[in-house]
Amino acid sequence: MSAAGRKIRVVVVDDSALVRSLLTAIVNEAPDMEVVATAADPIIAREKIRETNPDVVTLDVEMPRMDGLEFLRRLMRLRPTPVLMISAFTDAGSETTLAALEIGAVDFIHKPANDIARHMQEYAEDIREKLRAAAEARLRQPRRFLPPRSARRMGVAAPLRKDVLVFVGASTGGTEAIKDFLMGMPADGPPILIVQHMPEHFTFTFAMRLDRLCPIRVKEAEEGEAVRPGVAYIAPGHSHMRVAPAAGGGYRIALDQGERVNRHRPAVDPLFESAARLLGKKAIGVILTGMGKDGAEGLLQMRHAGAATFGQDEASCVVYGMPREAFKIGAVMHVHPLSRLAEKVVECLQGHAEGAIT
Repeated sequence: MSAAGRKIRVVVVDDSALVRSLLTAIVNEAPDMEVVATAADPIIAREKIRETNPDVVTLDVEMPRMDGLEFLRRLMRLRPTPVLMISAFTDAGSETTLAALEIGAVDFIHKPANDIARHMQEYAEDIREKLRAAAEARLRQPRRFLPPRSARRMGVAAPLRKDVLVFVGASTGGTEAIKDFLMGMPADGPPILIVQHMPEHFTFTFAMRLDRLCPIRVKEAEEGEAVRPGVAYIAPGHSHMRVAPAAGGGYRIALDQGERVNRHRPAVDPLFESAARLLGKKAIGVILTGMGKDGAEGLLQMRHAGAATFGQDEASCVVYGMPREAFKIGAVMHVHPLSRLAEKVVECLQGHAEGAIT
């Protein structure tokens, strides 16, 4: 049920009658949500949304009569509503989806080109969880990014520790949160290893997009590659990522396609747990916006091993799930709004701030 104690009201917007039917069935199977309207294009959707005042809208990226992104822009400007994008499982689809998340969509549901019915039924519970999270989400207002103070004052900043690695985990709302965090990290900073809950194909596009925007280099992680300063590594959507010892010293990326952890692959816990085992106090852990509890136990292990740990505060999260679960079990040492997290991590790396590494 919604916070008001009623069913979550969903409007499904898709030009495919099959997808509209499948999503309607998936939603209506749950006792706490219902589809109150469907629409085959954004023009019809505009009227349906006005009539039904939904809690969540699902929106196809490619739509007739009006582009899905243009409709999303208008919706966010005129009637801000949590939106889940329905995205094709292609490179072009992932580019468009990331643009939608930047505009203000909360999350996305991916659909394959073939056998849509079977695929969507397999992920029915994930779809419902995304809808629940979206219904409770704080909408992020599109804005022109202003780098945090840490990025603007790099010319006079104290030297950074180079023997420390930074580990980041995120889920719902994380694509924009990670971007904001990395925009505040210096180009010559320590390696940053990141898990964002995201499927295969999307992570490569996500990394490329960040690499164009951020001071630090960003890439999708590859099995066995050396971990180097000045690079942020995004876990690929098909594998868990861990940090491992490299031959001759230093660290390397270790990937595996083992069982899902906390219903995810990649999952945050395996990354954080490897940091706790291998680096101890020479690590910094950061947990950002996201639904569920993935990363909480791993971050607690990092703290027990001597690492400095940071959590995004509730007010700046799209979904205050993962940071809340980590905070509840004592895994988070320092809580800050997203706009200050990079600055505080940089201060920690400089050795003269809260949680500074010794």
